[in-house]
Amino acid sequence: MIEQVASTSEGPLLEIINLEVVYQRAITAIQGVSLTVAPHSITALIGTNGAGKSTTLAAIAGFMRADDAQIPQGDIRFAGRSILGSRIYKISGLGIGHVPERDKIFRTMTVLENLTTSDGGVSEAESPISLADIWNLFPRLKERSNSISGYLSGGERQMLAISMALLNGPRLMLIDEMSLGLAPIIVAQLQDIIRALRRDFGITFLVVEQNASVALDLADYTYVMENGRIVFDGTSAKLRAHEDFRDFYLGVGQAGDRSYQDVKQYRRKRRWFG
Repeated sequence: MIEQVASTSEGPLLEIINLEVVYQRAITAIQGVSLTVAPHSITALIGTNGAGKSTTLAAIAGFMRADDAQIPQGDIRFAGRSILGSRIYKISGLGIGHVPERDKIFRTMTVLENLTTSDGGVSEAESPISLADIWNLFPRLKERSNSISGYLSGGERQMLAISMALLNGPRLMLIDEMSLGLAPIIVAQLQDIIRALRRDFGITFLVVEQNASVALDLADYTYVMENGRIVFDGTSAKLRAHEDFRDFYLGVGQAGDRSYQDVKQYRRKRRWFG
C-alpha cells in the first residue's frame, strides 16, 4: 500500500543534502553531494564510469545495507521528510520506484509474470497506472507477454523494468543508465515515454546517464558528477554553452567535432565554478 506523504507544492520532491557514502568502512564513493529534484520535473545526473551516480541512486532507494555501505553524514528528504536509513520496502511504499542498471527483471519468468508479481502489494485501485496503461505505453511488451524475459532484447528488458516499477504507482522514478547499450531509435522511444509519463501521470524522474547528449535532450535540469562530487549543474542551455562541458562531455569544441581519442586525452581546465 502506498503511504500518503505531504504535499510538495512549496519545495522540492527530493532533496539530497551534503551526502557521504562509504563502502566497506574504507572507500568513500560520494562526498558532500547535494542536489534537488523539483516535482513533475525530469532531472539528470551524468558523469563517467565510477563517478558515483549509481551509488547516489542506491542511497535514495535504500540499498546501502545490501551493498555493505554506510552514510556517515548528510540527509535524503522525500516530500519534506527524511528517508535516510529507511528500509527498501518503506521507501518504495512512499512512492519511489527504482530501475537499477543490472538485474532489472526475473529472467526465467514471462513478461506477464514479471508484471503481475511486481506490484509490491499495490492494488490497481491504488496505483494510477494499470496493466492496460502498460500495454498502451509499451505495445511491444504486450506482443511478447508470454515470452520468457531472458530472451528479450536489451531495449525490451529496459521497457519491462520500467513497467514493473510503474505498476507500484511511483511519484518519483529513479532510472539508472537508461540508454546504456540501446539503439538510438529505442532511446528516442524511451525518452518519449518518460515525457508522456510526466505529462499524463505527473511522475517525477531522476535519470542517471553516461550519454550527456541524451541527458540534455531529456532533462529540465542536469547535475554533473565527477569523483563522487557534483562539479557543475544547470539547464541544458547552460551546460551546452559551457566550453569545458561541450569539449569533454559532448566532444565539440571551438574546432568543431573531435575524435574519441581527442576527448579521451583532453585535459579539462577545471573552470566548473567560474
